[in-house]
Amino acid sequence: MCAADGKNIKRAIVINGSPKKENSTTLRVTRAFVNGLCDGAETECEYVNISDMNISPCRGCLSCWGRTEGSCVIKDDDVENIKNKILTADYVIESYPLYFFGMPGIMKVFTDRMLGMMSAYNGRPPANGTSLHGIRNHRDGQKLVVVSSCAYSDTEFVYDSLIKQYDFICGNGNYTAILCPQLLTVAKLGTPSRMARYLKKFEDAGRLFAQNGELTKEQLQALAQPPFSDETYRMLLDKFWENQKNGIDND
Repeated sequence: MCAADGKNIKRAIVINGSPKKENSTTLRVTRAFVNGLCDGAETECEYVNISDMNISPCRGCLSCWGRTEGSCVIKDDDVENIKNKILTADYVIESYPLYFFGMPGIMKVFTDRMLGMMSAYNGRPPANGTSLHGIRNHRDGQKLVVVSSCAYSDTEFVYDSLIKQYDFICGNGNYTAILCPQLLTVAKLGTPSRMARYLKKFEDAGRLFAQNGELTKEQLQALAQPPFSDETYRMLLDKFWENQKNGIDND
């Protein structure tokens, strides 16, 4: 937990959706961003590993849209506790790698259980740039940040389905997506100095986000800039997969 002293302290919660938990490579970027966020404003942060939680799959009963409006009928797991933390946070930061062109399975199960935070579908089209259904109990000023890494050369196309899902849930422009290509390779096969430089730009981004409440399109594009050229990256990938096939640890 990073903490701050003084009045008007903001609260952040990091939802770590990687099954690797504390060993998540994506989490290294997220921690750098959070360190900058805490440095740029009076902020305290709590980390929650979704893989450590007891989370039952959504039953699809739609009771949270009907009989028990806004509340899930499943009460014997950890979802309600996490939901309450989200509802009271100023910053909600979701952190996970891209798995098969979407979020990891356990993160998708958790996301499905957040259905009750959306208003019931009423057949009406959304206004331009808004949530498809509307967010229930929307908290003014609350910021959602998604930090996700992938092993691809860039973030074009491969994130399309994931971004579309957030557009439906939150509304286009109502969240910040920080996308990190080539991250596993730079972490495993890059030099420590390169990784340090790489993480610093995310720490700087956290400070900017604390100050401005957003990152510009240009700043997000700079964060998504691949650390290696295509030719160098292909060579590193060949080495990475050769090590994997030979049972050599890439750490």
